[in-house]
Amino acid sequence: MRQTPKPNLFPTLSEALEAEGLLGAWDGSPIAYNQTLGQTYNDGTKYGHYISVYRTETGLYERPVHYKRG
Repeated sequence: MRQTPKPNLFPTLSEALEAEGLLGAWDGSPIAYNQTLGQTYNDGTKYGHYISVYRTETGLYERPVHYKRG
């Protein structure tokens, strides 16, 4: 059985974050066109959780890259 591929580009930052269950982890910082923004979210662990999001030159947001730090 083939799985449907997950989308990698989203029209809004909220949709991109929600795709990885990170909506509540982002501090609300806006991302400019053609910019990557990363931040550490305090998830209760010693080093937190790193989140990185890229916004394309056309305004779409890539699926966030995220992992536990440490």
